[in-house]
Amino acid sequence: MMQPIVAVVADVRDFDNYRWHATPQFYLEAAMGVAGVLPMILPAFGERIDYEALVGRIDGVLLSGSKSNVHPSLYGAEATPEHEPFDEARDATALPLIRAAIDAGVPLFAICRGVQELNVALGGSIAHEIQTREGIADHRAPASADQDVRFGLTHGVAVKPGSCLAGIVGADRVEVNSLHRQAIDTLSPRLQIEATADDGTVEAVSVIDAKGFAVGVQWHPEYWAKTDETSGRLFRAFGEAVRARAAG
Repeated sequence: MMQPIVAVVADVRDFDNYRWHATPQFYLEAAMGVAGVLPMILPAFGERIDYEALVGRIDGVLLSGSKSNVHPSLYGAEATPEHEPFDEARDATALPLIRAAIDAGVPLFAICRGVQELNVALGGSIAHEIQTREGIADHRAPASADQDVRFGLTHGVAVKPGSCLAGIVGADRVEVNSLHRQAIDTLSPRLQIEATADDGTVEAVSVIDAKGFAVGVQWHPEYWAKTDETSGRLFRAFGEAVRARAAG
């Protein structure tokens, strides 16, 4: 069988007098090296893409993290400079792709910004600067030039017993990293919580009515996918779902 193809929605960046559609290496390497799938970067062309046709030609969708945030207007909030930076081209591509993939039963794995996109695409909202809320821990990355420090496993999350995630990771508590200042606020009615941090922050979700694998996590398993068992299990489970889709 040919390598299953997974669409990875690109970030749009301007540098060197060019506009680039790009994705960080860690996500691509985890997809290919651990999940065993072929990641294909999908340009963020928004409404110019025929999503119904696209999901008929791919075997999975991977939504990466990013420095940018989902635009607040998409969940009924007013945009402020504190919400920036934005990537509205990615918003316009990821949200309709999420809905099309779920409707078609295409496996979907959403990470960091991706899980926030998943929540917004299905009618939820996002909380901003969560570290300023009473009782909420600081989930931002440690200040360091060393990526291993920034992506270090820093806190535990409680996994819901009997959940989809529990079946994947084989534990009721796992250690994760934390590099975010936004998080799920109002949960989409189509999502269910799979894991939470000790302060109540939603750390993982799944799509209730999905026809196949549709999981999102707020942390970054892509960074340690080859060396951390929990991270590797997530990508391997995604890969298995993608291959099953491709075989069917």
